[in-house]
Amino acid sequence: MSNRIKMKTPLVEMDGDEMTRVLWTLIKEKLIVPFVNLKTEYYDLSLENRDATDDQVTIDSAMAAKRLGVAVKCATITSNAARKVEYNLKHLHPSPNATIRAILDGTVFRKPIIIACIKPTISSWKFPIVIGRHAYGDIYKNAEMKIDAPGKVELVYTSDDGQEKRVLVADMKGPGIVQGVHNIDESIRNFARACFVYALNEKIDVWFGAKDTISKTYDGRFKELFQQVYESEFKEKCEKAGIKYFYTLIDDAVARMIKSEGGFLWACKNYDGDVMSDMIASASGSLAMMTSVLVSPDGVYEYEAAHGTVQQHYYRWKKGEKTSTNPAALIFTWTGALRKRAEIDNLPDLKDFAERLEKATLKTIGNGEMTGDLVKLSVPSPKKSLNSWEFIDAIAGRMY
Repeated sequence: MSNRIKMKTPLVEMDGDEMTRVLWTLIKEKLIVPFVNLKTEYYDLSLENRDATDDQVTIDSAMAAKRLGVAVKCATITSNAARKVEYNLKHLHPSPNATIRAILDGTVFRKPIIIACIKPTISSWKFPIVIGRHAYGDIYKNAEMKIDAPGKVELVYTSDDGQEKRVLVADMKGPGIVQGVHNIDESIRNFARACFVYALNEKIDVWFGAKDTISKTYDGRFKELFQQVYESEFKEKCEKAGIKYFYTLIDDAVARMIKSEGGFLWACKNYDGDVMSDMIASASGSLAMMTSVLVSPDGVYEYEAAHGTVQQHYYRWKKGEKTSTNPAALIFTWTGALRKRAEIDNLPDLKDFAERLEKATLKTIGNGEMTGDLVKLSVPSPKKSLNSWEFIDAIAGRMY
């Protein structure tokens, strides 16, 4: 144990819920702590603890990320009516990811983990499609209301000096629902900047899609600001690097993407990125085979699980079953955070360890030792799938 790799600065560790929480602990125990003298500032973001602290723990964890620069986050439950009953919650709190992203105001980059034996569903794809997801605003910071009777719904803006603007949203003839969303110019600009910086680093083209033909003001502003940032800050750099940027309607982007070879950054508004990243991950192999990192304008990195808490597997685990849940994305969440911490703190041994763990994970899968979600996609197909514990042990065996 005395030979374990030392760290200088802690990671902000944001623990999560259900099956991913179980695997989170197992990954640390089997794959990290035996090799690294792990230093973390721990925050319990389980649904119960968020409820007990009135979500203050989520805010505290985001502020800690701003202070320490690198965070690693497990998957968490976003509460709804069913979860409120199941967990006997006091309140329906917002998505913890949305809270953290609003505080850090960054862009989420999601990239499939590609392995030769796992063939993508889209036969034309030869290279990973990276999703650049704006991580502020839209429905994740919405205000909404249930309407019980006929009446008029208006959007009202009152400036600090008392000037007022009103727009009719709907003349409701009966019960219904309404929603208000917003975004901020500087956050959109930072979104564009983050995408072009990423593209220049990776040497890949940038696509941006929205729906300005319908949402002429809201989506139109995204299109306008993205173009402004490109023209004023990145056009010359991109042209010199041979990187192309173009805007198209979101539906056209989907059609083009399906027929493409991949190998580009697809910039998406917040909700579009939420949906499209899951589609890309699933079509590339599995939701558990997708890396995800939030990058803020001031250089904070939050590595997170891109998938959910694997609820049904958790219920089976509670009954004593050993489930075949794929922990690859959780492993890459840790390796991404450790690598970034190593780069910032100039710790080459820690960086080498993170890369070694990723290679061991990929080699294990490539050798035909994999969880059930990948078995049916693998060519050739393994004779059996491993449960999560067997899979993690197989990776650990390649680390020594």
